[in-house]
Amino acid sequence: MMQQVLLLMAVLMVAACDPDLPQTVSTTPALDAHHLDKAGADLTARTAPARLGAAVMNLENGELWAINGSDRFPMQSVFKAPLAAAVLAEVDAGRLSLEETLTVGDKDLSPPFSAVSQAYPGRLSYTVAELLSLSAGRSDNTAADVLMGRIGGPGAVTAWLRSHGIDHMRIDRYERQLQPEVAGLDSFRPIWKSEAAYREALAATAPEVRRAAMAQHLSDPRDTTTPRDALLFLAMLARGELLSEASTARLLKIMEDTPTGANRLAAGLPAGTRLAHKTGTGRTDQGLNPATNDMGLITLADGRQYVVAVFLSGSTLSEPEREAVIADLARAVVVAAR
Repeated sequence: MMQQVLLLMAVLMVAACDPDLPQTVSTTPALDAHHLDKAGADLTARTAPARLGAAVMNLENGELWAINGSDRFPMQSVFKAPLAAAVLAEVDAGRLSLEETLTVGDKDLSPPFSAVSQAYPGRLSYTVAELLSLSAGRSDNTAADVLMGRIGGPGAVTAWLRSHGIDHMRIDRYERQLQPEVAGLDSFRPIWKSEAAYREALAATAPEVRRAAMAQHLSDPRDTTTPRDALLFLAMLARGELLSEASTARLLKIMEDTPTGANRLAAGLPAGTRLAHKTGTGRTDQGLNPATNDMGLITLADGRQYVVAVFLSGSTLSEPEREAVIADLARAVVVAAR
């Protein structure tokens, strides 16, 4: 009997040490890491001197590939997906209702883009369900700030993430705080709520002040995530580990129906593929863009699922060039998954 036990232990030790032996039972092909490595190197060279971070995971077996996967990147509006999840967790807990009406005031207004700010003061009240769709679906800054205030602020969202083991994604500021700080502006003023007025305020700020503020933002750990933690959030969401079945379906539907980012991950995917995603974009100033991001759940036509995150920070490329980088990474993932 002892000999049988020792033999079994030896077999298990060999299996654990031999990379050629499968570690989990999987019905999907292994990712072509060599293809992804080459694509990652090409895209890194193409985007230099900007920082590029990307990661992909096979949802079935947890197989992971990443480039700069543990580095921190500014999220910009990517944060609105975990914010929406934190809001829906409050709904699941019975502390909030989708039909609850929230009222917008001067203090809630945030920089563009925000249809809610543009409608103010003509419209003051929105349901939680409406604000969720506007924030996570349309990337509305004021909608996000109102929701975040309702559930306890940025710290409450970060605390919720930590409670689920998502340790390297952090939300620190409201949009009405973050966006002016990135640009070197004073605290946000309601008179800046239109795109034209906000641009005028930017133009009135000295170029050297804006450059210093941008440099500070690019090295600031606040409001950042790692590509790996972006995948962790997406994987836990897709597997139903964060929210109820109804709330999971609601958020994924909002993320699938979003009109944003048509030239990013979505542009690199074949016909018949479904994508539930959230983009994030910083405002380009003096030729420098702080963040062009996209993260999402990819469901291929045959049902295989992958979570993907791409973050590009500090780029001098044009917007079409930056978006093409993300689309090309998505194409590389599709090829690597064959």
